[in-house]
Amino acid sequence: MRVRPATPADLELLQHWARQPHVITGISDDDWEWEVELLKTPEWRERLIAEVEGRAVGFLQIIDPACEDSHYWGEVPENLRTIDLWIGEESDLGKGYGTQMMHLALARCFAVPEVVAIIIDPLASNTHTHRFYERLGFRFVERRRFGDDDCLVYRLERSDDTISNSNR
Repeated sequence: MRVRPATPADLELLQHWARQPHVITGISDDDWEWEVELLKTPEWRERLIAEVEGRAVGFLQIIDPACEDSHYWGEVPENLRTIDLWIGEESDLGKGYGTQMMHLALARCFAVPEVVAIIIDPLASNTHTHRFYERLGFRFVERRRFGDDDCLVYRLERSDDTISNSNR
């Protein structure tokens, strides 16, 4: 698996994936405004497409929540990262792609020496995703509303990241 930057050429693919029932279950049906957002490349965000043998299989986003312009997370300390990830096609679920993508994301986040932890906010209703993150070492922090979304906040400390730590 490799990741590459998402570009305006990925617009139709990302719009298609965002309409898939299994993706909506994981991220709600918010409008990601792909037409506008794919043209932007702020320093605080990476949007990536995961590929296996040249075929796009998923989307990955890494954000510095202290710098992010919508202040989605509210006031947060510096040196954190957030991750959003999904597998695009239902037929690609259960093949380990999500785990591979998360390993790549953790490595990218913790490659920045100042980053102390990663926070994520899966929907409270998405229990499958909670188990996925818990298996990777994330720990439940709190239940929280983000706009209309009822979410669980999880956190992975750099010291708890056994995946990246084993590669050092």
